[in-house]
Amino acid sequence: MQANVLDWLPARRGHFRYESGYHGELWLDVDRLFVEPRRIAPLAHELAARLARSEVEAVVGPLVGGALLAHVIATDLGVPFAYSAPTPSSAGEALFSVSYRLPSTVAPLLKGRRVAIVDDAVNAGSALRATFRALVDAGARPAAAGALVVLGDSVLPFLDEKGLALERLASLPNRLWTPSDCPHCARGVPLSAESDG
Repeated sequence: MQANVLDWLPARRGHFRYESGYHGELWLDVDRLFVEPRRIAPLAHELAARLARSEVEAVVGPLVGGALLAHVIATDLGVPFAYSAPTPSSAGEALFSVSYRLPSTVAPLLKGRRVAIVDDAVNAGSALRATFRALVDAGARPAAAGALVVLGDSVLPFLDEKGLALERLASLPNRLWTPSDCPHCARGVPLSAESDG
């Protein structure tokens, strides 16, 4: 399964700033996975089967790729689906400064439910962490996290601390640095342009 995921994910090397605020060298074009739904379907079915072990009662994904994947998984599992959307933050360049919110009409429907948080790719876990906070604020019970690919191991301490089981189809190594510790910044290497965000 790992080979299938990675074969369809074009990767670029460079100097990137991620949503979390961390810098790193690897950028995956995960949006290309969703161009042909028949490609994503078997991956989503496999991830759904793995998440079923956590007996989740709803699936939530951060917009955009996570929500698209979460919708397919929720359909497979026969449970409700919701998405979380990023909101502007006043924290500026701080790490994990982006917050996510659930639609106000949907959040009450998740109260008390065991929820899987699904994203297409997880690096430091900015969207996953923020979605977790939104779910807890809504009274939901996050129980598991799922991703097509997990980059590095930066998110693992958060998942362990929160007691979230992690299901993933592929893993890739990826080092992260704070901007002040980034070797590319220290050498004056400009940030690479990424396709979307």
